[in-house]
Amino acid sequence: MATRRQQRVAELLHHEISTLLQFHTQDPRIGFVTVTEVEITSDLKNATVYITVLAEEDERETLAGLASATPFFRRELARKLTLRYTPTLTFKIDPSTAYGQKIESLLAEIEIPPAEEETPPTDAHPTADDS
Repeated sequence: MATRRQQRVAELLHHEISTLLQFHTQDPRIGFVTVTEVEITSDLKNATVYITVLAEEDERETLAGLASATPFFRRELARKLTLRYTPTLTFKIDPSTAYGQKIESLLAEIEIPPAEEETPPTDAHPTADDS
């Protein structure tokens, strides 16, 4: 269970790394990348950044580009954040997105019959006039 401090630092890293990816990266290998989650160790020295990539074919190239840009990210984070230690960053592909897509495709394969329309019964309660 992450402490409140870990959660706050992870959220801060998530925001700053997303901003750096969006506005300050120049590497052509890094295409459309979304940061989905950041996990940080209890000593706040190592952070795992989970990402998704628009095209699955580009995942290896994107990870290579991010690995080469890691010193840039650490330098910018150290400059912008007031942390005692700037965490070591590790970028990984987020497996939850692929899992979610798999579940969605399985659900799409299942044929769900349309719901039958309920029609109100015509003579549910006989009245005194009917006798």
